[in-house]
Amino acid sequence: MTTASDSPFDLGWRLNRTPAPTAVVVFGASGDLSHRKLMPALYNLALQQLLPPEMVIVGVALTPWSDDEFRTEMKAAISEHSRNGEVDDEVWHGFAQRLRYVSGSFDDLDLYQRLDALLKEADADLGTRGNRLFYLATAPTFFPVIAMNLGKVGLADESDGVYRRLVVEKPFGEDLATAQALNQELSQVFAEAQVYRIDHYLGKETVQNLMVLRFGNLIFEPLWNRRYVDHVQITAAEDLGVEGRGGYYDGAGALRDILQNHLFQVLSLVAMEPPARFDSRDVHDEKVKVLRAIPPVRVEEVAEVAARGQYGPGYIAGVPVPGYREEEKVDPNSNTETFVALKVRVENWRWAGTPFYLRAAKRLPKRATEIAVQFRSPPHLPFLETPVETVTPNLLTLRIQPDEGASLKFVAKVPGPSVDLRTVSMDFSYGSSFLKGSPEAYERLLLDALVGDSTLFARWDEVETAWEIVDQVLTAWAGSAADFPNYDAGSWGPESSDDLMARDGRRWRRL
Repeated sequence: MTTASDSPFDLGWRLNRTPAPTAVVVFGASGDLSHRKLMPALYNLALQQLLPPEMVIVGVALTPWSDDEFRTEMKAAISEHSRNGEVDDEVWHGFAQRLRYVSGSFDDLDLYQRLDALLKEADADLGTRGNRLFYLATAPTFFPVIAMNLGKVGLADESDGVYRRLVVEKPFGEDLATAQALNQELSQVFAEAQVYRIDHYLGKETVQNLMVLRFGNLIFEPLWNRRYVDHVQITAAEDLGVEGRGGYYDGAGALRDILQNHLFQVLSLVAMEPPARFDSRDVHDEKVKVLRAIPPVRVEEVAEVAARGQYGPGYIAGVPVPGYREEEKVDPNSNTETFVALKVRVENWRWAGTPFYLRAAKRLPKRATEIAVQFRSPPHLPFLETPVETVTPNLLTLRIQPDEGASLKFVAKVPGPSVDLRTVSMDFSYGSSFLKGSPEAYERLLLDALVGDSTLFARWDEVETAWEIVDQVLTAWAGSAADFPNYDAGSWGPESSDDLMARDGRRWRRL
C-alpha cells in the first residue's frame, strides 16, 4: 500500500525517465485494446511512479459514457488485465482523478472542438502545459480521419513550443500502395518526428536484449555473419485461434498480421550492423539498410520461397477445436492464411548466402516466439569415432515469449573412457536471473512515447520497405486458389512449409 507522501504522481519518487506534463488522448477507448493493454499499462506506469503529476488521460469513443462510467469501466479492465493483479485503491484514487471521457463520432468535427476545449481546461486546472499524446486504438480506416480532424482544430500544431505526438497502431496499410497512401495522409498533418508507429514486439524484453547480447558481448558479434551462421529461423507460433477476431483476421491473414511487421522488425534487429549510437535515427537507419538488402519476392518465385496454410479441426492439448472456417465471423469458404512461412535473403557483405526463414501461425501445438541462430558444423573433428555429421551444430535460441530468455547449445564430452560427444545447454531465464517479472511491452512503449524516444517504434521507410518485400506474395496468392484447410489444428503446419526447408536440406525446429 502507498501513503499520502508516495503518490504515483509525486515528483520526488519518480525515476530518471520523467515525462513532461501532458495529456494522453486514447481514441477507441471503449475497445478491446484499451481494456486489455493501454489502460493497464498506464496504470502500471502510475504504480511505478513513472507518470508526471501534471497529467490527464482522456478516453474518446462513440460509447455514451460519463466520466464516472469511464472510470468504473477502466477500473474493471485494470483489475482483470493488469500484470500486478488487484488495483491498489490509493494509487487508483490518484489515477482516476485524471481520467476524463468525451463521446462522439470520429468523423464529426464537433467532437474535436469539444476535446480541444477539455484539454485547454486541463492545461489550466492540471498544468498539462499544452502537450498532447494522441493514441489511435481504432480501426485503421479512422487513422487518416482522426489525423485530419486533429489538424483542423489545431491539435497537431507544435509552433508554440509544445509537443503533439500521434501513436498509430498496426496494421500500417494492407499492402504497399495503402501503406504509402497512409503515410502520405498522416504527413499532411503531422511531421514524421511526431508519428510513432507502435509495434509491441519491439517492447518485449528479449527483443530489446537482442541488441545488448550482440553489441555488449564480444563473444557473439565476431561470429554473427555468413561465415559462421548457417541460417536463422524466426518463429511466432500460437496455439490459439482467432479468439473472436474473425472479422478482422479474415481480412488480414498471417502475413499481414504478423510476418510483414513483427517478424521483419525482429529480423532487422538480428541482421543489422552496429549503430554508432543507440538513438532513434541511427538504429532506424541500420534497420532500413537490412530491409533494403532483402530482394523483393517476385511473383514467379513465390511457390519456391513462400508457403501458406489454414487450419482445419483438430486438438490442442487434447481438447477438440474447430477449423478456421468454423470460427465466428469467418467466411465458410475463406482462403485467408492462418500459417505463413517465408525464406528471405539479406544480400549484403555480412549475410550473403545465409538464409532467414520466417514463420507465423495459429493453432500450432504450443505458443512460442523465438529467434534461432543455427551455426555451421565444424569443418573437421579430430575424434576418430565421431564423424562431423553426427554432431549437432551450435544453436543460440532467444525466447521472446512466453518464457523470456536465451539458450546456447554446444558439444561436450560424456564422462567415461571413450570420446562420446553430447549436446548440452547453457540457459538464461529473465525470471530466475532477475527475480522479477518483465514489464508489459505497452508499458515500455507508452513511456518511450511520453518522453519522446522513437527508437522502438517503426519509421515510415521501414514500413514501406517491408511491404515492398512481400507485396508480390500477396499478388500471387490473390490470383490463385488455395487448397484449404491443409493442416490440422494442433499440428506443425502444412507439408508445403516442410518442403520449403527440405529443398535447402534443412528443417524447422520443433519448439
